[in-house]
Amino acid sequence: MFSFSKRDFASLTFIAFIGIILFFWGLGTTGLIDETPAKFAAAGRSMSVSGNWLTPISNGIPRFDKPPLIYWLMGLIYSIPNQSSWDPLGSFAARFPSAISSLLLMTILGETLLRWPQKKNINQTRTAVVTALSFAISPFVMIWSRTAVSDALLCGTFGLSMLLQWRCYVKPRPNSWVYAWIILGFSILAKGPVAIVLMMFSLFLFGLFQHDFSRLRSNIKPGYGLIVAMIISMPWFIIEYILEGNKFLKSFFGYHNFQRYTSIVNSHQEGIFFFVLMLIIASLPFTPLLILGIIKGAKEIRINFLKKTLKPSDSLLVFSISWLLSVFIFFTLSGTKLPSYWLPAIPAAAIIIGQAENFEINQGNNKSKLFTICWWLSILLLFLIAIVFLLPVLIPNLSFFNKINDNEMNNLSTQLISSGILTIGGMCLLFSGILGIASKKSLKINLLSLQVPIILFQLLAINPLFRLIDFNRQLPLREASKFITNSMKPNEAIAMVGIKKPSVHFYTNKVILYESNTNVNVINLSERLSLEKRIGWEGYQNGKPKDSDSLLILIDNATSKLSHWKLLDPEKLGRFGIYNLWRVDILRLENIANKFKKENNLKSSWTEHDPERY
Repeated sequence: MFSFSKRDFASLTFIAFIGIILFFWGLGTTGLIDETPAKFAAAGRSMSVSGNWLTPISNGIPRFDKPPLIYWLMGLIYSIPNQSSWDPLGSFAARFPSAISSLLLMTILGETLLRWPQKKNINQTRTAVVTALSFAISPFVMIWSRTAVSDALLCGTFGLSMLLQWRCYVKPRPNSWVYAWIILGFSILAKGPVAIVLMMFSLFLFGLFQHDFSRLRSNIKPGYGLIVAMIISMPWFIIEYILEGNKFLKSFFGYHNFQRYTSIVNSHQEGIFFFVLMLIIASLPFTPLLILGIIKGAKEIRINFLKKTLKPSDSLLVFSISWLLSVFIFFTLSGTKLPSYWLPAIPAAAIIIGQAENFEINQGNNKSKLFTICWWLSILLLFLIAIVFLLPVLIPNLSFFNKINDNEMNNLSTQLISSGILTIGGMCLLFSGILGIASKKSLKINLLSLQVPIILFQLLAINPLFRLIDFNRQLPLREASKFITNSMKPNEAIAMVGIKKPSVHFYTNKVILYESNTNVNVINLSERLSLEKRIGWEGYQNGKPKDSDSLLILIDNATSKLSHWKLLDPEKLGRFGIYNLWRVDILRLENIANKFKKENNLKSSWTEHDPERY
């Protein structure tokens, strides 16, 4: 029976410690990013405040785009006594599910490699640490582990379930097969039926490549396992259907799953090679080593398919390639493509990269030429990324940051240079590249030596970059939200016109009426004030004693200059970055809306079905 040595325990403790620093350091020091994370956070907090833990509610309407696990976890943190005192921005609670999922998966990745070192391992402990860090310092994991959406939660639960499946295949213990399927049930509650499809596809490919369907089926028991996963996940879907009826089915299954997969939603149209690009970017700067691992694994698959010589305990590389390939094929066939869809493949990529050092096997006095090429390509990528960071500091006129067209961050390039973020980030990457050269020249290849400076790059460059972006993009919205809550009259409605920022709803904790910038939106806003009903808010008639005769509008500079909005003759209350806060007379708004209807023959559009309505 396997037992940890003191060295193994120390390695696992080191992995967990680094994970805590990477995923939790400063997690709640910046506000929520618009627009999707703010919607998730509002729904999670709503569960805690309302006590309704079944239907996610955001901005007064049900939010059916994702199952409830992400909202439950957020809501639990929001429910901690005095949460607002130690988490004043509410972002730690919102990001906690993403961070803890990545931390647990990172730790189990390392533990799996310690428990089952693969054949020809140079250093069992180092390979385990390298594998865990390869996952943690992936650019995608760096971003989504600190983002309040469900993608990292899917990655964590699905990745953990996949690792448990492989471990059960290698060495089943009494009833050990059930754990992977229990976790799969939670993975379904994190993102939906995509978790089932990816797992079954991955296991099918692994059984095919390993040429061992009988052992796989016998050990993991997929028939019983799917029943277990359904027992875990299905009750919520059934109860939600009973409560909400067909609108839940049409929104969750019809639009957010079937339609997103079979067609292009929200203009997320990408080419057929989109996930080739994601594979390259998500593993930088070690993508060449990932490609090397895939090549080596393909050779193992070919040999094993012909001779069946690969032992189950040595099959982790083949399993990881099956895992990665299933994600690649499934989402390549999807109509809607997003970078976050690649996240479930990154643990598999980390395992493949973690085996890279072991591909440099002595053959007499010769080293693997292919490994050498991939090693130097990784070093080259490090230097190229370092140049991208350092070039604006050395030659400001050549900075590509100057070409970023974002009216909320007009001075981004100057701020990046003056803050020292680019200099520090570039130097960390240069140092990593230099260590890579030194280790190659000394014939002591050590991928870990390249990863440590990248950890520093995350802490000293990427995290401060998030804070800088928050200062420019989100701080004005928080200040505007605070001003709104302090200055609004009793029963006064709030709208946001032009640029739509869900974080305003989150920070005011009030229903916000969002509209675009055309004259039809003037009509929409007028009608919604008197007709629309949302959970916790409903329209009202001007002149009634209990209702306000004015409306607060948060409007961006560009929209405020349009003639049909200037007609509102607002009282200007304040300016926050590119946003202006107006108080508008509702009767005047109604008169202008009626004028547009008569003179321009316009009709409102707010009652039309919109699956993305917020």
